[in-house]
Amino acid sequence: MAADCPSREVLKHLTSRWGVLVLIALQSGTQRFSDLRRKIGGVSERMLAQTLQWLENDGMVDRKAFKVVPPHVEYSLTPMGFEAAAKVRDLADWIEVTFPKIEQHHQKMRVSNES
Repeated sequence: MAADCPSREVLKHLTSRWGVLVLIALQSGTQRFSDLRRKIGGVSERMLAQTLQWLENDGMVDRKAFKVVPPHVEYSLTPMGFEAAAKVRDLADWIEVTFPKIEQHHQKMRVSNES
């Protein structure tokens, strides 16, 4: 966990707001950029492109470009990406199940801060 540890950069990519959602979205199979953008609500083209590039550089995502007009690019998880996606999916599932308790705590903190 040292500040200069190179694994922290990969951790940042995998657990970023969009990194988690891209990994989860790709668990269901190969997707085109536009399909991913629709599936992941709220992500800008720029952020999705950057996130996919980070995940590709880290070996989590495979990018396959077809030489056709208009351009056709598909994204899929690598074996390592499937492993990572399963881990972040477990965390996302836990958050979904636990969210009512988290929300109760948020409410309690708001009331406490208002006092």
